[in-house]
Amino acid sequence: MKRVIIESPFAGDVETNLRYLRSCMHECITSDEAPYASHALYTQPGVLDDNIPVQRELGIVAGFAWRDVADLTVVYTDLGITKGMQYGIDDAIRKGRPVEYRTLKGWQP
Repeated sequence: MKRVIIESPFAGDVETNLRYLRSCMHECITSDEAPYASHALYTQPGVLDDNIPVQRELGIVAGFAWRDVADLTVVYTDLGITKGMQYGIDDAIRKGRPVEYRTLKGWQP
C-alpha cells in the first residue's frame, strides 16, 4: 500500500468535515493506499483542542513529523482548500513529495 497524507478541511463545520474525511479515507483504503489524517486523530476529545492555538500548533508539528515517511499528499477539494490544507500542500512541495488533487464522486454534504 502507498502511504498517503490526506489534506481535507477540519475547522468550521467539523461534523460535516469529519464525515467527508471518513469518505476520503475509505476511498484511499479501497484504492490500495494507507491514509493518515492527523487532523482527525489529534483532535479527538482528550488529545488536543484545535481551538487552543498552542495545542493546534503541537498537532501540526506532530502531524508533520509523520509526513516524511509518506509517499504522496492527497488533497480532497470538494469542500475547498483551507489555510491549514495549504500549509500541508506547501510542506509537501518544499520536501519534494508528490501532491495529487482529488474529488469524491457523488459525495453530498
